[in-house]
Amino acid sequence: MYAIVNIAGQQFKVAKDQYLFVHRLQGDEGASIEFDNVLLAEDGGKFTVGTPSVAGAKVSAKILSHLKGDKVIVFKKKRRKGYKKKNGHRQQFSKIQITGITL
Repeated sequence: MYAIVNIAGQQFKVAKDQYLFVHRLQGDEGASIEFDNVLLAEDGGKFTVGTPSVAGAKVSAKILSHLKGDKVIVFKKKRRKGYKKKNGHRQQFSKIQITGITL
């Protein structure tokens, strides 16, 4: 059984006991959350496609930790003008574990 669910503006294919890194979610570590924007669900070869989402379907998950990703360097330069700009960014992520899919 798996489902395609929209989490924080991104679509993920999820199954039970799967770990995911998603954009930072509101909530404390150890809290359980539910996502009700399920776009597609598969159960034993039977597919249910939502228009736009599957009615009554939910994906439950548990927030394991909040962390930061690797540093991304943003460097801008215009040649022959003496313009250089260096900046960095670290994206905030949440590690979640899918605990169940309910149709």
